[in-house]
Amino acid sequence: MADDMSMTPSRDDFASLLEESFGGRDIMEGTVVKGRVAAIEKDFVIVDVGLKTEGRIPMKEFATPDKPLPVVGDTVEVYLERVENALGEAVISREKAKREEAWTRLEVVFGEGHPVMGAIVGRVKGGFTVDLGGASAFLPGSQVDIRPVRDVGPLMGKEQPFQILKMDRPRGNIVVSRRAILEEARAEQRTELVSQLQEGEIREGVVKNITDYGAFVDLGGIDGLLHVTDMSWKRVNHPSQVLAVGDTVKVQIIKINPDTQRISLGMKQLQSDPWDNVETKYPVGSRFTGRITNITDYGAFVELEAGVEGLVHVSEMSWTKKNAHPGKIVSTSQEVDVVVLDVDSSKRRVSLGLKQAQDNPWDAFIKNHPIGSTVEGEVKNTTEFGLFIGLDDDIDGMVHLSDIDWAVSGEEAMARYNKGDMVKAKVLDVDVEKERISLGIKQLGGDPMDEGSYRKGQTVTVTVTEVTSGGLEVKFGEDEAPMAAFIRKGDLSRDRGEQNPERFGIGDRIDAQITNIDKAARRVSLSVKALQMAEDKEAVEKFGSSDSGASLGDILGAALREKAKGE
Repeated sequence: MADDMSMTPSRDDFASLLEESFGGRDIMEGTVVKGRVAAIEKDFVIVDVGLKTEGRIPMKEFATPDKPLPVVGDTVEVYLERVENALGEAVISREKAKREEAWTRLEVVFGEGHPVMGAIVGRVKGGFTVDLGGASAFLPGSQVDIRPVRDVGPLMGKEQPFQILKMDRPRGNIVVSRRAILEEARAEQRTELVSQLQEGEIREGVVKNITDYGAFVDLGGIDGLLHVTDMSWKRVNHPSQVLAVGDTVKVQIIKINPDTQRISLGMKQLQSDPWDNVETKYPVGSRFTGRITNITDYGAFVELEAGVEGLVHVSEMSWTKKNAHPGKIVSTSQEVDVVVLDVDSSKRRVSLGLKQAQDNPWDAFIKNHPIGSTVEGEVKNTTEFGLFIGLDDDIDGMVHLSDIDWAVSGEEAMARYNKGDMVKAKVLDVDVEKERISLGIKQLGGDPMDEGSYRKGQTVTVTVTEVTSGGLEVKFGEDEAPMAAFIRKGDLSRDRGEQNPERFGIGDRIDAQITNIDKAARRVSLSVKALQMAEDKEAVEKFGSSDSGASLGDILGAALREKAKGE
């Protein structure tokens, strides 16, 4: 009995046996375990995973191009999903085992930053599916190649390297890039090619692409930029004027940037510089024929020869069109004659004059219309200081307001003229350098203040134009250029009783004597009283005096009768 009792397992032994049979179930489920192929039945492989139970795996999960199918006795790794299902079998998977193996392997590769081999196996929304040896990854469409690929057919199923960009094991997401591998290879190749190039070296290349600012030239696996300004010494508005895609060109390496590995190329550097000795070829003052290549707001560029352009500033385009846009004076491709005004070879600038190649209209004017001659033109404009008269060759002359009329003020005289009126004027002065022509209208009739016209003591007949309390406003002389004067109240008569201005009316004609002429102030002083006194004196001298027996009345009567006979 004691022996029987000793054979019965204790409570602790029973627990140990139970742990041996079922222990580790929680730990083993959801992991990859090793099992032994126990049998092969039709299309299934029976695998013993060592838990007193077996599982079934479809034969197709073992099918790989590089490994033979398993046979009884082989040890295989499988993924244990459940220790036992309703049928008492273990739920295992070879596919999931391979995927777990792949994830573990890929995590190591991703951590080290190495590429991984894979193959594009399918197309999905936004990209493609890549098989990374058991793990499925997503390849975005933008990461297939450096440039967009229209046909991905040749890449499908082809084993090739990929760069892992992102891994998320809990979600089962892997993102890869084929473009990163190509860019890295290209960068390595570019670095190697750049190291073989030298600045100043001459190479042949093929034009791959043309942009607005230049052309990209393939130098044999590496591209260089040929900027539009380095294509030719002459002006090039667009690279397509010089090159086309596919052209083979000879270029010089101008600069290599070691940091960016950018290569700058030049074509014009292989030709002689047309700016050499430009000061000798185009001396200041010389005249040449050129072609308008470009028009701007500030002037026009003229090509003197291929590669040498000069600027005609807007101020040097026309003698008369001062504010006109250059496009109103010249047009692109027009042949023009120009004169060299300045040359600066260090700044590669030539200043040209268009108007200097034409006759100066002010020189021509003074040659055809010397000072003192009479011209006729249209009133182009009236300003606060005078009239502008249109003359020959679109030039204007100015009549200052002080040169319009001798007798009236400038403002009053200007009021008589309107824009469009045709007027005659005398040429007073021509300043060719300042491009000014001074004209005078009043000078056509001569100055009535000249000594030859009027003199002190002369008797004139005046017409009353206005009656004031202090005297009379009068005018006299020729109708074309009348003189204005004022007779003071005290000079209206020798008799104080007849000095009242109101006894005269506008339009009355009166004889008066010129008592003073002030040419500087352009003022003439008149006096009726002085004329009466002069006539008395003359009568006395002619007909005798009261001392000889004749009375003053007799003398004056005789003088008046004599005057009447003369009239």
